[in-house]
Amino acid sequence: MKHTRSLSGLALVAAGALALSGCAGSEPTASTADEMITIGISQIVQHQALDDAREGFKQAFADAGYVEGTDIEFDEQNAQGEQATASTIAAKFAADKVDLVLAIATPTAQAAAQTIIDIPVLFTAVTEPEEAGLVESWEKPGSNISGTSDLNPVKEQLELIQEILPDTQSVGIIYSSGEVNSDVQVELAKEAAKDLGLTIKEATVTNSSEVAQATVSLGDVDAIYIPTDNRVTEGLEAVIQYSESNQIPLFGAENGQVERGAIATYGISYTDLGYQTGQMAIRILEDGENPGDMPVETLDTIEFILNPAAAERMGVTLTEELIAKADRIIE
Repeated sequence: MKHTRSLSGLALVAAGALALSGCAGSEPTASTADEMITIGISQIVQHQALDDAREGFKQAFADAGYVEGTDIEFDEQNAQGEQATASTIAAKFAADKVDLVLAIATPTAQAAAQTIIDIPVLFTAVTEPEEAGLVESWEKPGSNISGTSDLNPVKEQLELIQEILPDTQSVGIIYSSGEVNSDVQVELAKEAAKDLGLTIKEATVTNSSEVAQATVSLGDVDAIYIPTDNRVTEGLEAVIQYSESNQIPLFGAENGQVERGAIATYGISYTDLGYQTGQMAIRILEDGENPGDMPVETLDTIEFILNPAAAERMGVTLTEELIAKADRIIE
C-alpha cells in the first residue's frame, strides 16, 4: 500500500529538527527545438539512488519528445565524492554557458549555487535545501535555483524497525559529518526516538572508506539505520556484510539501500523524483518559468519496500502479515 504524506509538514519538521540541534508531454516547442539544448548534470557520487534520479530526469525529456543527440544533449559529470571536483564541474558549466544545470545531491547543489549565477539550476536528491543555503525558502527559493527534495519519513522508518523488531531498544546510525542532509535526518531520528523510547548511537564518516570502521564502532546495538547519506550509501556493502556476520538487522532510508541488502524501508522512488525535476526543467526551458519563483517540490507518496532474503541473512523472521503489507518485495 502506498502512503500519502504531507509535503509542507515534512519540510517544517526538518527545519524544526535542525533548530533543536510519469506522463508524456507534448513535442518541444519551436523556440527550443530549433537549436541544441545543453544540460549540465553534476552528480556527487555514483550509487543507485542518484543514478535513478539522473535517469528519471532524462526520461522526462524523452517522454516530452526530446531526442538526445538531436535536439538535446546531457553533459554528465561525476565529482567522485570530492567537493573541490564538484566546484570545478560547476565552473565548467558556467564557462560553457549550458542552458540549464541539474545538481544531484546537496554537495553538488551547493557548488552550483556558489558558482553559477546566470544559468537556471535545479537540484534533486537534496533533503533540506533551505538549511543547506540553497534557497531562501521552500515556497520562494529566490535567485536562479529550485528543485526537488528527497526528505524522507524518518519517524515512520524508525516505527517500522520497531514493528519488525518489537524488542528494539537501541539503533545505530552511520552518517557523514559533512553532509547537511544527513544532519537533518539524524536530528529527526533523535526527536522521533524520544517518543518511541529508543536510544540512538551515532557513528560518523568523512568518506566512504571509513564506513566499515564506523560500523564496527557502533558496538552492541539492536539495529542499524542508514539515512540517505551519499558517502555511507556508496560504501553500503561494508555495512551489509557486518550486519549479516553479526546478525544485526540493517534498515535503510531509501529504496535502493533495500534492493542492495537492507531489510526494509518506507521510501521514495528516486526515478520518480528525478522525473519530476525533469518536468520542472521543461517548464523553465519551454515556458520561461523562473526557478527562483518555483517552490521546491517533493513526492507525495512513499512505498513500503521489503527484502525477505536480507532479513533471513540477518536472522530476522518476517510475519506473513508484514509481507502482505509490502508495496514491493525484493526477490
